[in-house]
Order: sequence, then structure tokens, then C-alpha cells
Amino acid sequence: MNTKRISTIAMIAALYAATSLFALLFLGGLAWGPIQFRISEAVCVLALFTPDAIPGLVLGCVLANLINIFFSGVGALGLLDVFFGSLATGLGAWFMWHFRKRVALALLGPVIFNALIVPLYLPLLMMGIGFYTIPFTSLSLDANYALMYLFGFISLFIGEGVVMYVLGWPLAKALQRTPVAHLDSEK
Repeated sequence: MNTKRISTIAMIAALYAATSLFALLFLGGLAWGPIQFRISEAVCVLALFTPDAIPGLVLGCVLANLINIFFSGVGALGLLDVFFGSLATGLGAWFMWHFRKRVALALLGPVIFNALIVPLYLPLLMMGIGFYTIPFTSLSLDANYALMYLFGFISLFIGEGVVMYVLGWPLAKALQRTPVAHLDSEK
């Protein structure tokens, strides 16, 4: 791996982690939790332009989720998010790179993978920090796992969809007109 690739991966990781932590500090629970609008996911559009975005986004997600363990107090349970949340981000980024010629379809990658994977462990994390009901509802986290998964799937699908199509798509269009769009033109 050459210096250019390592630098690209590191910059993308730093950008994703920084925007995730910005959302945590200034938007509170909208970056983590059962109802999410993690604005840093818009950065996933970089996977439309370079395969180096895939490891960069995964590394950035790992860093952001590790740091969040200390802010949220979930302790070792937070490692679920470090592993599975980063897996969802990596799979979504891979999907975007694979379907980069069809942007509308490519943007579905992070939406689908986050909606499928994150609700599998999110109820455990929420209970670990003392939340036993879904915010703005009376749904109990420990009452019905299937219902909790369905709620998580729907809320994450909507939240991720809004971020990817309202923030990510315009970002991708803007980036297409810049030199970043040609990062991997030789590949």
C-alpha cells in the first residue's frame, strides 16, 4: 500500500470520525440511539469515488464508536457497536463502490445495511445505559425483541435514508465537479 492510499484512508477516517463526534456533541442522541440521523453517514458518498473510502469509513466508524463508549457509558456493550456498526458501514460503502455508476441505487447500500444490522444489537445497548423504552413511545425494550427489531429497522431505514438522499446525494453531486471525483480514474 502506497503513501497516497494510506493518506486517503486516514483522511476519510478522520472526516467520518470527526463528523460523527460533532453530531454526538451538538446533536445529542441523533447520532446514536434508536432514532438516528447520523449526519456523518453522508460522508459515505466518498465510496462512489474511491475504493479507499471503504477502509477509511470503517476505520472512522470504529474510532467514533470507540470514543462514544466513553461518552455514553455503555461500557463493554459498546463493543457491539464498534464491531457490528462498523461492519454495517463497511458493507454499505462496499455496496456504494460496487454500484457507483448508478448513484440512486448505490446510496441505498448504507441505508439497507444499517437498517438490517444495527437493530440487532441496539436494544442491548439502550438497556445498558438505562433506557427501557423507545423515546417518544411507551414501547418497552425488554418486552418483545421482534417488535424492537422492527421499530429499529424502520427508524434506522428512514433516518439513514434521509441522511443519504438529502445530505449525501447533493454532496456526491458537488464532489463530482471537483478533483476528488477523479481520485481513482486509473482504476
